[in-house]
Amino acid sequence: MAKITDQTLHAQLEQKLNLKQLQINRLLNITQAINENIPVDGLFKMYTSFLNWEMGVDQLLLYIKKEEKWAIASHSGVSEELLERNIEKLFPSFERVGNIEKGMDPLVDQFDIVIPVRHKEIEIAYVFIGGLTEDEEMYNKVQFITTITNIVAVAIENKRLFKRQLEQTKMKREMELASEMQLMLVPNALPSDTCYELASIYKPQLGIGGDYFDYIELAEDRFAFCVADISGKGVAAALLMANFQASLHSLIKVNEEYDDFIRALNNNVYKITKGDRFITFFIAHFNTKTKMLSYVNCGHNPPYIFINGALQELDQGCTFLGSFKDIPGEIGVGEIHIPGKAMILSFTDGLSDLRNEKDVFLTDEFIEDLVTSHHKLPAAVFNELLLQRIETFRGEAAYPDDLTVLTAKFF
Repeated sequence: MAKITDQTLHAQLEQKLNLKQLQINRLLNITQAINENIPVDGLFKMYTSFLNWEMGVDQLLLYIKKEEKWAIASHSGVSEELLERNIEKLFPSFERVGNIEKGMDPLVDQFDIVIPVRHKEIEIAYVFIGGLTEDEEMYNKVQFITTITNIVAVAIENKRLFKRQLEQTKMKREMELASEMQLMLVPNALPSDTCYELASIYKPQLGIGGDYFDYIELAEDRFAFCVADISGKGVAAALLMANFQASLHSLIKVNEEYDDFIRALNNNVYKITKGDRFITFFIAHFNTKTKMLSYVNCGHNPPYIFINGALQELDQGCTFLGSFKDIPGEIGVGEIHIPGKAMILSFTDGLSDLRNEKDVFLTDEFIEDLVTSHHKLPAAVFNELLLQRIETFRGEAAYPDDLTVLTAKFF
């Protein structure tokens, strides 16, 4: 047997030290690249090159979680045909770094070792390696590969989380701007006159929504007020609401007859919705000289009017807007003479669909009793009382929908 000389041992030791130095330098290069925010693709290339050339890995397969789904981030030494196989169901069995049992799957069989990577106890990556030379350095190599894989995988996960945080911050700001814009579409103050006053409650569930109310002065002695509820929630409903508001303001002053006005409004909504969405709508005109109130209810929750000591619903009208190209049948117009004191409470289904913590609905009787008992209050004071009562009723339960209330008092 050949005798190993001191010179040979020295050369072997020097080779090992050079290899370690090379590995450490590459590790430093990768960490520097992470600090310099290198793109993810560049990081994967550095990682793959390091394992192939410096660590002697012949087969490599790296899975990274993207948008809650596993995706192959890097690979080498594996056929494209095998890469099409889905092995995600096997991941839970790879709890720690270790050798791979053969026969699990044709793709997995290409590798010798699996390295699972966790971040805050959540799996974020799996790397499969094969072709390592079985020598005394193999254990150290696996340890080093595990270390560098963890560094790369956690860096990419942090990039993903940071990107998500930026997107969430951007989305939050966009929602805030959308909310501010939507508030510009509804009156920030309602009028009070010698013979009438109006007050509102407006609480979009998501900051923006599909509820709408308005007051429109038509002439010196005439004005209109309305409440609408666009089907759906969030941004889509808010966009339709904005378009509806523009249509309403453009049509109401050129269509004197209710029939023409409602049909033209329905036509504008249908052009946008194509029947996929609809709008419930209540509108009333009041003539301060004649004291006549005329209204149309387009499938909306019937408002209550308390007049002459009695409570009644304002339910004359037609079907809701936007579901049909042409409104079927006649459009009913309700008329009420209001020579003295009266109150009208109009609202969206955010009020009528309200539930409490025991999953009990707010009843019609609750609303009717409140109007009957407190119709003499000023409109704004009545709304404050209503809001207090419904807050007490719902407790910790969330609002099921946007909530809008428009209260009109007549003297």
